[in-house]
Amino acid sequence: MSDMLVLDGVTKGYNRGKPGEVNVLNGASLRVAAGEVVALVAPSGAGKSTLLHIAGLLDTPDDGVVEIGGTRMNGLGDKARTETRRREVGFIYQFHHLLPEFTAAENIVLPQLANGTSRRDADARALDLLGHVGVAQRAGHRPAAMSGGEQQRVAFCRALANKPRLLLADEPTGNLDPATSDRVFDALMTLVRETGLSALIATHNLELASRMDRVVRLDAGRLG
Repeated sequence: MSDMLVLDGVTKGYNRGKPGEVNVLNGASLRVAAGEVVALVAPSGAGKSTLLHIAGLLDTPDDGVVEIGGTRMNGLGDKARTETRRREVGFIYQFHHLLPEFTAAENIVLPQLANGTSRRDADARALDLLGHVGVAQRAGHRPAAMSGGEQQRVAFCRALANKPRLLLADEPTGNLDPATSDRVFDALMTLVRETGLSALIATHNLELASRMDRVVRLDAGRLG
């Protein structure tokens, strides 16, 4: 099985060489195979978000290798990194970050239009994705008219709008109550499995982590 994501010896720190220097990642290494769903577990402040941002090309490591889909990302210019991120990577955050003035379907259509998809095809994919997570009936509703769980399901669909091969999620159910979190996570896993995505999902919830293919822990800047 080929690797969709490779992190090899990744280091990252802030205020290098200055008072208050902070080392966040210290040689972190990880491989996520094609179609594999990996749970990333660590306490708050351990560097999960930094790791996800580096994996998703939103940040660059001080040292180490990042590969996505077999292509080395180190040294790519901003334009190439942006194109790779748009084509290959989907992001889900703890808060949904939906655009409040647009409907659920429109929030999923917009990134597709920005990627060159026709409006007809973008509309069809938005409705298909919403149906997969059980909120097709909310397609015409704005975020304010939806529950927190419904909003987050729409955010899942938006992350997958452009058919990425790698999904990165940072505490995707962290703002939800336990019962809603369980239902929403089930919807996410169904979507991931049906689309054959590789996924790295950060969570504090060990029960949710146990449902994934593998659990890795970030401790003292290293993965194990």
